[in-house]
Amino acid sequence: MKAATIGMVARPLMDIPGAARPGGHYSHAVAANGMLYISGQLPITASGEKLTGASFEQQAGQTLQNISAILEAAGADKSDLVQVRVYLADVDHWPRFNDLYAQWIGDWKPARAVVPVGALHYGLQVEVEAVALLRDAGPARDRTVP
Repeated sequence: MKAATIGMVARPLMDIPGAARPGGHYSHAVAANGMLYISGQLPITASGEKLTGASFEQQAGQTLQNISAILEAAGADKSDLVQVRVYLADVDHWPRFNDLYAQWIGDWKPARAVVPVGALHYGLQVEVEAVALLRDAGPARDRTVP
């Protein structure tokens, strides 16, 4: 499904290779004015499997993999992230998430918040949303992904 332009500056990115289709009325991400706003990503595989029974490490890994797939589809990468917000069902997972996140992102340290929230959808343990800079903003970067 191709998404229509919203005004002249924003376009939703949908049908991302390597990410499950959105489960509600939202896009994976919206590119607007040189920025990429990534919707909250849960540990759901590209085939739509919810990793409810998986370990926290597997769930966190899948969630970060989903963020990577969306960044790649937009022509960006982890070094373009400027803000990351993490929601954890259990604050006791914070140290382990921090380790996994550091391995995933490397030396780059965008602004980040970790928010303990209690229960997440489907009984999952982690959700991540992010904002990235699209370095070469303009028509080629504010686009839909086939």
